[in-house]
Amino acid sequence: ISGYSLVIQARDSGTPPLSSSVTVNVDISDVNDNSPVFTPANYTAVIQENKPVGTSILQLVVTDKDSFHNGPPFTFTILTGNEEEEFTLDPHGVLRSAVIFKHMVATEYVLCVQAKDSGKPQQVSHTYIQVRVIEESIHKPTAIPLEIFIVTMEDDFPGGVIGKIHATDQDVYDVLTYTLKSEQKSLFKVNSHDGKIIALGGLDNGKYVLNVSVSDGRFQVPIDVVVHVEQLLQEMLQNTVTIRFENVSPEDFVGLHMHGFRRTLRNAVLSQKQDSLHIISIQPVAGSNQLDMLFAVQMHNSGFYKPAFLIQKLTNARRHLENVIRVSAILEKNCSGLDCQEQHCEQSLSIDSHSLMTYSTARISFVCPRFYRNVRCMC
Repeated sequence: ISGYSLVIQARDSGTPPLSSSVTVNVDISDVNDNSPVFTPANYTAVIQENKPVGTSILQLVVTDKDSFHNGPPFTFTILTGNEEEEFTLDPHGVLRSAVIFKHMVATEYVLCVQAKDSGKPQQVSHTYIQVRVIEESIHKPTAIPLEIFIVTMEDDFPGGVIGKIHATDQDVYDVLTYTLKSEQKSLFKVNSHDGKIIALGGLDNGKYVLNVSVSDGRFQVPIDVVVHVEQLLQEMLQNTVTIRFENVSPEDFVGLHMHGFRRTLRNAVLSQKQDSLHIISIQPVAGSNQLDMLFAVQMHNSGFYKPAFLIQKLTNARRHLENVIRVSAILEKNCSGLDCQEQHCEQSLSIDSHSLMTYSTARISFVCPRFYRNVRCMC
């Protein structure tokens, strides 16, 4: 406890008794009576042979129960085990290589490290670090090609995470890093540690092929990443139809069903080969395990088919659609709970182009805007 606040009252013996109060603050001064604590108490680390000088091996974690001025910054020193100066330890507690290790020369080092706090008198603690030298990487990383579909309103893409590269390596201790060719960094970024792909704002309509690679420090492997950007037209929203699926998550739909269902849907609703199917958005139905998919169909001469026409085609083809995934309902108007006849129910859709939903799987990622369905009774 660093301090106390006491209220003290003095009361006299008169009639009536009179009193007054005063507040007394008592601050407890800290003395440096706690040593630094390593977490964990001892460490085990691994470094591959032939790694360059300066490779990070380990980050020491040290805490101190004393007040701040008696704790950090800590002073780290390697006491034993570093007689040939194979290691360095920086002021932040990062252990790094000072030589290029060879597995044939030595397979293990044991270091005794001291941490000293900033108090007076200083307190010290010790830890032991076992460093194993293993053979360098012998397996190339493997990565799954990624296809990303982005749906956005006209010239209004805010940017954000649009997918993640999935890569593995059979070498247990390999650390994978991801890079993107510099000429594409004005539009996209790739997180070097976890492979997340970030798109910057203002992407134009079209197809982008990204030159991404993954490296384990020895081998570098290219990854096929293709990004498709489709900009919505306002007219699409006025001619949408909703297909509601049962018992499916957005990620399962994107990863397992989207390609097959898109193909089946095209066969069901396209009147001519030149017509275009546009999947506008997919979104879970709140409070249920259902999923809504919005789509519209554009004629080859740029107009859009009316929802009533599409619903008729969908109804006729429903059995074929359900060969791919279970369909719960086909919605044009959604007047549930409104006491009006169907012909007097008016529905409007609004798109929040700045609230993007990213459904990412190992092979396919789908990025779309959040939508809201507004329904009112016109009777």
